[in-house]
Order: sequence, then C-alpha cells, then structure tokens
Amino acid sequence: MKYYDISVPVFDGMVVWPGDTPTRVSSHLSVRRGDGANVSRMQISSHAGTHIDAPNHIGLPRTVDRLPLTTLIGPAEVVTVRARDLVRPADLEGVDLTTVKRILFKTRNSGRRDDGTFHDDYVALSPEAAERLRKNRVKLVGIDAMSVDPKGGRGEAHHILLEGGVVVLENIRLARVPAGFYELICLPLRIAGGDGAPTRAVLRARPSEQATEIYGG
Repeated sequence: MKYYDISVPVFDGMVVWPGDTPTRVSSHLSVRRGDGANVSRMQISSHAGTHIDAPNHIGLPRTVDRLPLTTLIGPAEVVTVRARDLVRPADLEGVDLTTVKRILFKTRNSGRRDDGTFHDDYVALSPEAAERLRKNRVKLVGIDAMSVDPKGGRGEAHHILLEGGVVVLENIRLARVPAGFYELICLPLRIAGGDGAPTRAVLRARPSEQATEIYGG
C-alpha cells in the first residue's frame, strides 16, 4: 500500500506568512558538546508549514485540541484544478459532494519550486467555492497554499468555512500525488486552546475495489 507524505519539512528559517513568527530551530543540548543527548530548541508559529486552522483562528470557540479525529482521519479526494488565481464552483462540478467530505485541492502551487521566497500569486479559494463546500457539509478542505484566501483579501473563505464547521488544512504538497481517492491521516499538535497547529498529513492509497468505502466519507 502506497503512502504520500503531503507535509512540508520544518526547518530553521523556512518561509512563513509575511509578518508571522519566524521559524527557528537550534541546538540546545549536543552530544558533540559533551551532553548526554541531542535536544533542539524551537520557535514556531501555530500556522507554520503544513498546518490546521481551527475555528478559533477567527475567534470562534472550538480550538484545535477539540477537533474530532473523525474529521481529521478518513476518506479524501485529491482534486486537480487548473485555475490561475482562484478555485471556483465550476472546478467542483466533477466532485460528488454528497459523499466526498474531505477535499484536497491540487493546483499549480504544488509545482512551484521551494526557493525560500514567499510568492503572493498563489491559487486560493473563491468565496463562492467555499460556500458550495460549506453548504454540502464538507468536513475538511485542504489546499497547497499557505492560505485558502488570497494575499491582501478579506479572509472570506476562512470565515465561510470555519463558521460552517469546516476544518482548513493549508500548505500541503501534492506535486507527486495523482488526483483520486485516498485515506487522509492528518494529526495537528494537540495544543490546548490552540487556534491552529503544525500538522503531519499523510495520504494512504486505497485499492480500487474499496471505492464504495472511500466514497462513504
């Protein structure tokens, strides 16, 4: 059975959202310096790298440690979108939203080389597409960008999804993942009272004969 790690690596000086806390990873204890073990010191934003946005991200009560595992683990569909700027409702026409409840958008963002630069011309999610997903009671929406909203926007997609109880998974990498159906295993750090958390996200390929189980959400 094939697995895809769709998380970005966390490292010192990695690209973060402009103005967010810089990621710092340094040595605290070192075997080479005579200590009994290697121990690292870390400074990291709750929204660094691949991460989950909980409703508390926009001021709502539910925090990341209270998200149900039944939302974070389960069947998911990777949907390829050719858009240049926004994922729109027309890009959802081939998705059966009555049964598929975890959607991961693969856009041109996944093909961009990691050159250590924040690029603000990424593909984001339109408010109209976010509303379609919310109305169909999708549980989780993922995208291969640092935000579901465009840079400089009003955060409309965030508000539509999170106010509707839809968990947001951002900054995933899908370049090597074919479109199709998988099992998503997505586990954020269990930060008490957290607005979000860095996340290790993995897709597990499922045999085609289990397609009915996959579609079951």
